[in-house]
Amino acid sequence: MKFYFPVLLAALISYTAVAQKKELKAAQKLVDASLYQKALVALDEMQPLIKNAEAKYSSHYYYLLGVSKQKNKAFDEAIAAFDKANSIEESANLKKYSSLIQGNVSSLTNDLINEAVDLNSSEEYVAASKLLYTAYELDPQNNKDYLYYAASSAVNGGDYDTSLSYYLRLKDLNYEGRKTTYYATEVSSGEESEVPDAATFAIYKKSKEFTNLREELSDSKLPEIVKNIALIYVQKGDNEAAMQAVKDARSMSPKDVGLILTEADLYNKIGDEARFASLMEEAIAQDPNNAVLYYNLGVVNGNKGNREASISYYKKAIELDPNYEATYLNLASVILEGEAEIVEEMNTLGTSASDNRKYDALKQKREGLFLEAVPYLETLVSINPNNADALTTLKNIFGTIGDTANFKKYRDMLDSL
Repeated sequence: MKFYFPVLLAALISYTAVAQKKELKAAQKLVDASLYQKALVALDEMQPLIKNAEAKYSSHYYYLLGVSKQKNKAFDEAIAAFDKANSIEESANLKKYSSLIQGNVSSLTNDLINEAVDLNSSEEYVAASKLLYTAYELDPQNNKDYLYYAASSAVNGGDYDTSLSYYLRLKDLNYEGRKTTYYATEVSSGEESEVPDAATFAIYKKSKEFTNLREELSDSKLPEIVKNIALIYVQKGDNEAAMQAVKDARSMSPKDVGLILTEADLYNKIGDEARFASLMEEAIAQDPNNAVLYYNLGVVNGNKGNREASISYYKKAIELDPNYEATYLNLASVILEGEAEIVEEMNTLGTSASDNRKYDALKQKREGLFLEAVPYLETLVSINPNNADALTTLKNIFGTIGDTANFKKYRDMLDSL
């Protein structure tokens, strides 16, 4: 009996191989017919047959599994299956499915990008970022753009740690992301249009139908990347790293107002108001019509007690942006700060005739401050009738100076909120 075992074993192996081949052929037909879900079911059912299969069968199996997973948007599982097929063929010195997988990289990349676009459109930014990063990893040498987009999506999704790691890698790669755009003017119509690619541009150059052919190179994205690194460090509260990143960014874009303001904000956070003010002045030199810059200088000087300078900056901000609500309220507040000093002096006076005259003069000065602030507060109310701070201040002013009509007016407006 012992002489029959090898024959039975050989028959069993032969039968298993035939079954593997048959099942794989059926799965291949399903994939060829784009019936990927059915292919997955078939592949799942034949998994026990593949466990000890020959390399030519198991590599085929994992190739089909990868394609089916890819088309069902299970991208991580697809890549794992492709990697398995590659590994099997490498060990067996085979190339058939490895070559097919290599030829499929472009298709897989497109599927990843299309799904990432859909996810970004539905504001699923973190999931989109992961797919974009996967697309980058498929071909790191040529797909750096996808690493850039992965970083952007991660930022949009609030995943700052991930976006920071991507931006730092882009910085290390010295990625610039420059793109050349081609243009040509049609002789017959005289209209300029964008040319789809370099190859078409080369054809147009030889054609008499087009003239004024030109190329336009986009700006480098590296300054923006370094700027984003700084902003993320700011977001994370790492002021020291942020400060260094801002310095790196400003060395590339010294006139970038956004970077100047970021650096100014950092100095403001650490309490260096002098450096903050200096940077704000620098920003104004670059963008002299920016009301926010004058507003910020008004705040800084107000905090320092420089009332006249503060008032001047607030007035400039209003001149540039008459609808800037916060400026009106701050300006009125700075004007009214002078009241405390006047009231303090009034309270030190006695009852002599001389003191009474001083008291009346101070009272008139106090009312002058009130009336100086009123137009700004009233303008603010005209812009935003629901501004409770402005209404409250106006009510109190008119109550103090005895203007009953206006007191009731602003009291009623306040009560109606």
